[in-house]
Amino acid sequence: METAIEVRDLTVVRGAREVLHGISTDVPRGVITGLLGPSGSGKTTLFRAIVGVQIVSSGTVTVLGKPAGSAELRRRIGYYTQSPSVYTDLTVRENVRYFASLHSLGAAEADSVIREVGLAEQAGQMVSTLSGGQHSRASLACALVTHPEVLVLDEPTVGQDPVLREELWERFRDLAGRGATLVVSSHIMDEANRCDGLILIREGSIVAEGGPDEIKSRTGTDDLDQAFLRLVRAQDAENERGKEVA
Repeated sequence: METAIEVRDLTVVRGAREVLHGISTDVPRGVITGLLGPSGSGKTTLFRAIVGVQIVSSGTVTVLGKPAGSAELRRRIGYYTQSPSVYTDLTVRENVRYFASLHSLGAAEADSVIREVGLAEQAGQMVSTLSGGQHSRASLACALVTHPEVLVLDEPTVGQDPVLREELWERFRDLAGRGATLVVSSHIMDEANRCDGLILIREGSIVAEGGPDEIKSRTGTDDLDQAFLRLVRAQDAENERGKEVA
């Protein structure tokens, strides 16, 4: 399968702390890849490196055959951040139509995406007056409206009700079916089963990679929470053996 994102020996240091420890991974085109791990594991830092806004200490990140951050990638990548990135002094409609116009898309396209994220009734409302969950959906609409080839989503379903979460995942699956590459982070393990492939990360290192069924089979459990715990414990045991040998 063709690769959309290639990460090689990526190290990121913030202050005196190494956040990512020389990680390497590949993300295939046209699938949904889940980046899973607890808060503080390095998920957002990896995402920032993929979209080219993170200073890296060493290693490389290549997206669609170009170095991450290249000017020619700006119109080909969509990025949904944990902190909503929309203009609070504009309405939902004005925000989404603005981002659509940057890619020569019309009002109809913008309004369609607003409906898809469940904000049709709030389309004329100032973003500053939205609830937290609605604010997040407005940001998601801005990321989706441009039809990016690669869509990086940092915990897009946090704070959303189960019905909307289901609708969003249907939207993600539809995008992948039409050839888009999605990388979705979450700390909710039940969402992992919706992904084609998984990258499990902990404390800045990749613990395991593979499809949900592959990872569960490898760890001898049908529960991804338990699978992650078993992988973590195996990693800890290996680290302890390494200390004893040293």
